[in-house]
Amino acid sequence: MQLRMLIASLAFWLFASAGLSGELLAASPPNVVFIISDDQCWSDYSFMGQPHVQTPNIDRLALASLAFRRGYVPSSLCCPSLASLITGMYPHQNKITSNDPPMPAGAKPGDATYKAAFDGGRETMSRQLEAVPTLPAILAKKGYLSLQTGKWWQGNYRRGGFTHGMTHGQRHGDEGLKIGRETMQPIFDFVEVARREQKPFFIWYAPLLPHEPHKPPQRLLDKYKDKTPSLHVARYWAMIEWFDETCGQLLDYLDKQSLADNTIVVFLADNGWIQEPSRAGYAPRSKQSPYDGGLRTPILIRWPGHVKPRMSDELASSIDIVPTILTALGIERPQQLQGINLLDAKAVAARKAIYGECFTHNAVNLENPASSLRWRWISDRDWKLLVPDTRNEPDAHVELYAIATDPDEKTNLANDKPEIVEQLTRELDHWWMPKKE
Repeated sequence: MQLRMLIASLAFWLFASAGLSGELLAASPPNVVFIISDDQCWSDYSFMGQPHVQTPNIDRLALASLAFRRGYVPSSLCCPSLASLITGMYPHQNKITSNDPPMPAGAKPGDATYKAAFDGGRETMSRQLEAVPTLPAILAKKGYLSLQTGKWWQGNYRRGGFTHGMTHGQRHGDEGLKIGRETMQPIFDFVEVARREQKPFFIWYAPLLPHEPHKPPQRLLDKYKDKTPSLHVARYWAMIEWFDETCGQLLDYLDKQSLADNTIVVFLADNGWIQEPSRAGYAPRSKQSPYDGGLRTPILIRWPGHVKPRMSDELASSIDIVPTILTALGIERPQQLQGINLLDAKAVAARKAIYGECFTHNAVNLENPASSLRWRWISDRDWKLLVPDTRNEPDAHVELYAIATDPDEKTNLANDKPEIVEQLTRELDHWWMPKKE
């Protein structure tokens, strides 16, 4: 024992005398921070070409990141999208397909029947999340502390494997929704706890921003009112800049605490949003839809000294983020994960397509994901195919878009390109063929 201690001391002295103590320090496990925008269109960032909205802090992050401009989430609804992000599994795998459970016919909010069905259904959904590996639960086994803030649907934060958190269990966030809109202090306090305990940390920053209610600070609303004839659009744009300001507070804190160089920062949106100009709410072909307005998001990965900053137009999915983080940390990934390591340039270049699925807002059957299915979709570098499920979309038709040249999906080419429809359908069915029951 004394000999081993002597050897260790000698090795440390040699490293220090050679000026390598900083490298030893950097070899400690990196921290991980997820920044998750809530209801924001993929194009509504300055670095993505939006001419009116100003996002200087996210732009700064993008320039320092491996930035996938063609990133996607598999489902365009908050709850299943976030569940996919934290598990690395598709909704049909983890069974969390919808925002809310099935409700009895005729039941209304406030009724005892409604409350019993709602509470029971949400409990089932929380248990479904507990039944699969989550990123914070995996990291906890490696000595990480983790903090949940903001949007969280699956009960108390501990049910997701977090060691610390703000949400106690009400629908989509309760106390957690104060983060960003009211304060950033819980994050700063948590980091201090992790530093005192000398443990690496994981932060889930998922504020209710720019999500409705669109009630931005007046100073930001005044900035955008004259840039659009729609007050609703101005409010939405102002909310985006407000969200960007909070991102800046978080990133600046990491810098000031000398944590940025040993922290992996991941940024994306949970789903898209196109503001309806004539009223509050979203326009068609955005949230809850199978179109890029609801599914596409930039995905940014910053890890100074390890990830070379560059813009990429390769395909990326939120399904990839858990396997990417686990690989970066040298942790074995669960076998059921289908995503790739986004830091592996060869794997990214070899990818042929990405996949996804959109479901009903309220599940039809919590134990049968296919019962709630509305659409399956597949996108390669050139094409995107949408295949409806007639159980929930009886009047819909197959749609095909030349997504590389028609990103707004204006021209359905399904009738003109039957061979491509056939090819992509085969690939989609190979990925997941829902059972007809």
